[in-house]
Amino acid sequence: MESLTVNIPDTALIIEGGGMRASYTAGAMVTLLERGLHFGKAYGISAGSSHAVNYVSRDIPRTKASFVDLVNDPQFGGVKSMLSGRGYFNGPHLYEGLAEDFAGTDEVFAFDWDTFQANPADVHIEGFDWESGDTVAWTKADMPSVRDMMLRVRASSTMPLFMPPTEIEGRTYMDGGMGTSWGILLDAARRDGFERFFIVRTQPRAYRKKPMGATTQALFRALFRKHPLVAERSIERWHHYNDLLDEVERLEQAGDAFVFYPDKMPVSNKETNYAKLRASYEHGYAQAQREVAAWETWLGR
Repeated sequence: MESLTVNIPDTALIIEGGGMRASYTAGAMVTLLERGLHFGKAYGISAGSSHAVNYVSRDIPRTKASFVDLVNDPQFGGVKSMLSGRGYFNGPHLYEGLAEDFAGTDEVFAFDWDTFQANPADVHIEGFDWESGDTVAWTKADMPSVRDMMLRVRASSTMPLFMPPTEIEGRTYMDGGMGTSWGILLDAARRDGFERFFIVRTQPRAYRKKPMGATTQALFRALFRKHPLVAERSIERWHHYNDLLDEVERLEQAGDAFVFYPDKMPVSNKETNYAKLRASYEHGYAQAQREVAAWETWLGR
């Protein structure tokens, strides 16, 4: 095993979610690992939580495969999976299922648990309790096994409508982006004492969310009538998220944040076409390679 040291202890690594848009940011995460840029704590939410745990396990092939090659798995999901009740993304299989099935093998989806545990770096991921509305945070201390870890990554990534909720120890969770972080774990990193932030975004700089139309709002309220907090958080999220993006830009202008913004985003959060996802990854990787010298200058490496 390589020497597991942290060489960027004073800056938080914050990774935005975005479903399969993470195919693009996988290129940035791989570049961080290739260049030996090792942060002391990775904050990831939704799809960003997968990036966070893969990053702390220092597994370059899995980081890429998790949002590209994964769609070639016959149990990945799709419309038939959704109609059968397993979700458009078959979460139990894709998260803890693959990690457990391939444990101890050389398969790309085997999770390097030994490195994850031995690495002094920590992770912080979050889920949204659909009964209480609580935002629940998990770190490595809450992950004594691969299954415990992957259940929490799945909980953080559970997209409303497209994935069934995730149960952990008697509580039921949905996508962490509906929690008080609103999708980018800036406040969590601040609470941990960080004042500098390297942020990996999954949307171009100019992107801002638009409010849900009345028809979509009515649909959410109908579908989640038994769990109204899911609907209400989804409906109100847009303006909290946009305020957060404004704050990120202020930090960037002040020199307290460095942000990786995709030059363009060629896929949606629900993309399942392998060729498109591979192209997305390659675009993200090429952009990261062009920009990494600037990252290293800002990080003082």
